[in-house]
Amino acid sequence: MIIDPSADDRLDHAFMALADPVRRAIIARLSRGPATVNELAEPFAITKQAVSKHIQVLEHAGLVTRTRDAQRRPVHLDAAQLEALTAWIDRYRLIHEQQFRALDALLAQAPGPEAGASVATETGDHL
Repeated sequence: MIIDPSADDRLDHAFMALADPVRRAIIARLSRGPATVNELAEPFAITKQAVSKHIQVLEHAGLVTRTRDAQRRPVHLDAAQLEALTAWIDRYRLIHEQQFRALDALLAQAPGPEAGASVATETGDHL
């Protein structure tokens, strides 16, 4: 399996960006549609400059983009990078689900606890 280091870097930047609750809230707000920095800053008790810095981190991670619309510079969610994160998480979730299904099948074939107790008494072991 060939690993693309730039893909790993993008994932690292995206997960680090999403580690901050303010940035996650910004992403949640942008999931409803584009917004300006002023609109994004409204619910927070931080300065617009701080919100701008959070947006820069999200931009660097590829999670958001800014466009120019006359006097406005709306921020847009970049769904492609979020889909890459989801795909990465799903890959490992599916692996674990397969392992749990295999364990369930194995446990379904195993004798019950009563069988284990009878084997222990036959050999003189105490449970």
